[in-house]
Formats: sequence, C-alpha cells, structure tokens
Amino acid sequence: MFRTFFGDVRNYGLLRKGYIYQQRFSLVNVKLKWVKDRKLDAAVAGQKDLKAVEILVSIIASSSECCLPIYRLNPHRGQLGLPIDLKVSTFIRRYPTIFVESNFLDSGGTPVPSFGLSPQALKLHHEQVNILEHDQLELRDRLCRLLMLTRDRILPLQTIDQLKWDLGLPNDYPSSFVPNHPDRFSLVHLPDNRVGLKLLFWDDKLAVSEILKNASLQQDQEDIKNGTLAFPVSFTRGFGFRRKCMEWLKEWQKLPYTSPYTNASHLDPRTDESEKRVVGVFHELLHLTLHKQTERKNVSNLRKPLGLPQKFTKAFERHPGIFYLSNKSDTQTVILREAYNGRELIQKHPLVRVREKLANLLKKGLHDKSKGYTRDIDESNSDIESEMDEYDSDGFPIITKEGWGRGG
Repeated sequence: MFRTFFGDVRNYGLLRKGYIYQQRFSLVNVKLKWVKDRKLDAAVAGQKDLKAVEILVSIIASSSECCLPIYRLNPHRGQLGLPIDLKVSTFIRRYPTIFVESNFLDSGGTPVPSFGLSPQALKLHHEQVNILEHDQLELRDRLCRLLMLTRDRILPLQTIDQLKWDLGLPNDYPSSFVPNHPDRFSLVHLPDNRVGLKLLFWDDKLAVSEILKNASLQQDQEDIKNGTLAFPVSFTRGFGFRRKCMEWLKEWQKLPYTSPYTNASHLDPRTDESEKRVVGVFHELLHLTLHKQTERKNVSNLRKPLGLPQKFTKAFERHPGIFYLSNKSDTQTVILREAYNGRELIQKHPLVRVREKLANLLKKGLHDKSKGYTRDIDESNSDIESEMDEYDSDGFPIITKEGWGRGG
C-alpha cells in the first residue's frame, strides 16, 4: 500500500477552510527517469484506430440508409486522427468485419465507393446508444464535473471535442445530448467567435474529488483531519530511486491536498504545493475519462481554463508513480496508474465493455490486401506484444507498397 511506502514524516501544516497555511517550499528541481511499462503500453495499443472506427460507425449509423458514399465521409477525417498520407477509404477497407463496401455510378458513369455497416458492427452501435440513453444522468454529471474543474465554468467546444471520446460523449453531443439538459448546459458565443459550453448549475454533491471520496479507505485518519491527503502510487518494476528523490517524494505527499473543485488562486505557482494541486486536477480529470487515460495533446488547451501554471504537463513526468506516459501509437498518452491492474482496467464502464467487443471485431477481420483475402486471427494468438507476420506490435496490419498502400 502507498501509505506504507511513504511512512510517517513531519507535518507541514494545514490548508483547510478557517486556517492560514504558509507555503514553505519552492518547486524542487527533481528529475525522475522514464521506465517502460509494457502492460500499460498494451492498454493503449490500438486505441487510435478503435476511436476512428467508432466515430465512423456513429456517422454512418446516423445516416438515413445507414450507408454513405466516401465523399460524405472524407470531410470527417479531421476527427479521425489519421496520418496525413492515409486516405479515409484505405483506412475503412482495413476492417471488413466492421464496414461493408458497395458502389454506385455517378452521373459520368464512374463507380463511387460507399460504406455501410456489418450486422455485428450495427448491433454494437445499438448497444452503445442504449447505454447512453440509460446512463444519461451519469454522463450529464461527468460533463458537469469537467466544467466545474474550470475557472469560469465554460469550455470551447473544440476543447471538449478533443476529450469527447475519452468522456464517452456522443459524437454529435452538441445537438443530441446538450439540448436534453437545458438546466445544466448552454451553448454560448465566446469573445473569439468560437462556440462554448457553459455550466448553468453548480452541484455541491458533484464537487467531491475521487481522492476525497476514497479518503476513509485509503488515508490515515490523522491525514484526513489535517488535509494532507496522499495520492496512490505504484512504480514499474525496475524503477530505481535516488535517495534525494525518495525524500522529496515523501515530503511532497505530506503537503496539503487542495481539491481541484476549489479556488486555488492563493497558491504560488512556483511551489510544490501548487504542483500538488496540478497533480490533483489531472488525477481528477483522468478519473472522469472512461479508460482513465487521454492523449497528452488533448489537455494542451486546458491551461487557462483550469487556471494552471506554465509547463503544467511536466507534472506527468515528475510523478511517474501516479501517471504513466506511454509512447505507443506515435503519440504520448497519459495513464492513471491506480486505475489499472497490469494491462486491465479495474473498473470498466459499460461503454468500455462495448468498445472491447468492437476492438475484438477489428482484430478478427484485419484485411490482408497483399494476399487478397480476409484473415481471421485467433484471439488466443493475438496478444499485443507478440510479433506476427504482416501485423505490427499493436495488432494492426502492416500495409506495403506491394499491397494497397497508404495512398490507395
């Protein structure tokens, strides 16, 4: 347990309502090495393709005939996060167990590819829709808490768009979800001519962080009384600490915990106390996500809305026992360590379970164009870390020039 790990060290004071806390420490320049965690890397592998497929399924399923020509799908490529040199049609054809291709002739007699959904993919989409309808209030509260983390209770839609898949929001949430809750949300025009989502009602019952919710189970009573709550911590096997780093981390954990839902303008951004608040904000934000992870770039626009100091994402690197930074899939993903047991998410939202079914469906029908047939992969042999001919380490196909290529 992390309480045993950090032991008892001297109390640095109180930061609770009715007390004045004197900030004593400047931000300590501690650098901790990054150690690869293969199990947490496996929890990230394939997520980018899964996200893109789920978005496309949602778009196609929302059409009147459940089938769309490629020119109707191409405008959505910005949401998919595909490589610049990868065509949308090429990506779709990788997954014939999800998408069904057909053609029609345009006015000039040229065949135009169209894409519908397989019965299995459509069934999974309907499962997702049913979950979203059943869990409307839970999803509403999740979005409320995101806005409650912000200084002005408002976020541009572009910023929320970067997090919508992580939060479990419908792809078209501004039109399909937000209007269902007029007492909570309002779409507003921002000074920079963008559209934002504003929180209309502050619910004190929601303004309780995960650390505080679990305090009675995870914290010492004395620490709860003093407000010096610690974060759950674990490290990758082989992680080595220098004595200086160990001592700093013990002391840092004993600093006062500031709830991410309270005003923290009194904290000096140059101090360890401020950094503990930054860690608390992202600890809470990751708890709001379904997979307890998000791409690092998704939080890049949150500095001002969350009232964070410059270079705030350095907290991910300085606290590898709380966060893990995965470099899988040509991006950096921040993972909340405590939420995982090995590669498995400990608590799975119903939407996560549906996504796992969709991921299995992707792997079953990876399209090996170079050999001209669809190849089913035995799930027992599709371990993400295994090396397989024609497939990369994420379990997805390697496309070659001899096959249908990225440009096809």
